[in-house]
Amino acid sequence: MAEVISSRSYFDIFSLPIGWSIESAVLDSRYRQLQRQFHPDRYAGKSDVDIRLAVQTAALINDAYATLMSPLKRAQYLLKLDGVKADQESHITSDGEFLMAQIELREELAEVGESGASSSALAALAVLEQRIALTYVGLQDDFNGHYSAGEQTAAFEVVAKMQFFAKLLEHVEALEEQLDS
Repeated sequence: MAEVISSRSYFDIFSLPIGWSIESAVLDSRYRQLQRQFHPDRYAGKSDVDIRLAVQTAALINDAYATLMSPLKRAQYLLKLDGVKADQESHITSDGEFLMAQIELREELAEVGESGASSSALAALAVLEQRIALTYVGLQDDFNGHYSAGEQTAAFEVVAKMQFFAKLLEHVEALEEQLDS
């Protein structure tokens, strides 16, 4: 019969303490170990129940790993563990200055996209991406500060801002692919 992971949190699955800071090397190592242990191919020839349990366990491990590796998903998950629903795509921050900065960044991104594929456009995109990434890292630090201090409301507001930047980085990557092709 297949082993089953029964855990209260994704952190427990990987034997990590619950918190913002994680050791990526430890997470990666534990992930690979669990993938080997619970990979559905290891259960070929076993009962349908064992195979189904192995598939479900592998899916849980993959979801937990993806959640903990992503700063945004990890922040949302930490708040979820504290009873705060933080994955609301429709939540918009009321920080007017932040929203104006978002508009300006999106306009810059659109200008780069309209300039066409050129080395100068790619260079401008790289500079813009670096600015966005640095701001995103700063927001992660803000989240950690608020979360560590037990300030869930403030941490939730930072997660809303992190969502903006995560999407913005996705748009930068898409534009980069478009300009490279």
